[in-house]
Amino acid sequence: MAIIKPNNNTISAITALPASISTGKVLQVVTATDSTSRSTTSTSYVTASNTLSVDITPSATSSKIFVLINTTMLSEDGYYTIYRDSTNLGSAAGFGGTSVNNSRCAGAISVLDSPSSTSQITYQLYVKRAHGTVYINTDNNKGSIVAMEIAG
Repeated sequence: MAIIKPNNNTISAITALPASISTGKVLQVVTATDSTSRSTTSTSYVTASNTLSVDITPSATSSKIFVLINTTMLSEDGYYTIYRDSTNLGSAAGFGGTSVNNSRCAGAISVLDSPSSTSQITYQLYVKRAHGTVYINTDNNKGSIVAMEIAG
């Protein structure tokens, strides 16, 4: 199989794509971490951790924000979701949860949000329980949140 050489250049000589090709550039990244074990017995969504929260100000209304949260979870019927300011970006059951008694698992939830705003936005992990107690960052494991602005 032959290697195609655009404009008689090697692949390593290509330093940029043509302007007409959209690349979905990452414009900014903000992160936060938390290594404190936390719990709740609330049956309504509550802030899981004030430090698993990030503020980001999109540069354009067409930007998308990709949010990823990683933590350890332990519960008997617990639910986990991501809020943008006061808006739950998941469903009533959030983006994930645990339903086996005292099951500990590494949890990762994510969302690609289209906030249509250039004002500061806060993204944060929220949790609630159906039964028992919901724990995050079990055994003092570190949780993290990352928000990335993607050019729209």
